[in-house]
Amino acid sequence: MKIYSRLIRFSAKYPDIVVALGMFDGMHIGHQSIVRRAVELARMIHGTPMVFTFSNHPLEILAPESAPLLIGSSHLRRKILEKLGVEVLLELAFTKKLSRLTPEEFMKLLQSDFAPRYVVTGPNYTFGRMGKGTGRMLIREGGSYGFKAEVCPAVQHNGRPISSTRIRALLAEGNLDGANEFLGRPFTYLSRVVHGDRRGRELGFPTANLVIPENRAMLPNGAYAVKVEVRGSSYFGLASIGRNPTFEGERQRRLEVNIRDFSKDIYNELLAVSFLGKLRDEQKFASADQLVRQLRKDRDQAERFWK
Repeated sequence: MKIYSRLIRFSAKYPDIVVALGMFDGMHIGHQSIVRRAVELARMIHGTPMVFTFSNHPLEILAPESAPLLIGSSHLRRKILEKLGVEVLLELAFTKKLSRLTPEEFMKLLQSDFAPRYVVTGPNYTFGRMGKGTGRMLIREGGSYGFKAEVCPAVQHNGRPISSTRIRALLAEGNLDGANEFLGRPFTYLSRVVHGDRRGRELGFPTANLVIPENRAMLPNGAYAVKVEVRGSSYFGLASIGRNPTFEGERQRRLEVNIRDFSKDIYNELLAVSFLGKLRDEQKFASADQLVRQLRKDRDQAERFWK
């Protein structure tokens, strides 16, 4: 999959583009249905399946105080899009200049730089100044700009539409099973390993440490059974979300991961941590020995999620 961060004349490089439009935060099963439809249409016309999204959420520019917590990283989104068959990805930085485009100017941009045969969106997609452009507008006026448009219906689960907003709420509530159902896979946090204090190694439970930025959606503090992907291989493990209250505590929440049967140095490498089930809430222990005894219990309890 080719990845771009700026606009070019894509139509000059790629024939018969079918482009899916959206933020696609979290790549839940509703997003996947949109992308699959774009890939399907591209294959039907022997064209190029493409996704046009943003590297930052538009509300981070337009109304920072209202910007939602992000469910997934750009790295994870790329991995999923590539698996779905997307060949070209544009991750454009959303700017105030871009926000001032009228819906008509945005459709002209699609025409001039993409010349798409088809444009595919979800039911809640908006575009152009003040979000005045809608999927219905794309369907109604797309022909004037040389493309046909499709708006995929909302995917529902137990009678409720799946949305990134709902998944954020489920994660905040600690409803991991519900979030995983909406995502169509285990909730996954992907980031680079940073240096820790190496205390876990001294206790016999070495950990990979990941920072949790304040703009990221995350489960409540606690211990979890996880599956870890690093260097192209998968392992089971234990994860702790929190501020390390047993010792001096941390100002910023961290994700610490003990990878089963793994002892390699993976500092600064990408780690994908998929959450399988919760083991317990975060606790402050009276001593390091008490913490180690609990970690051994956690490991035994996690076996049921690792099978």
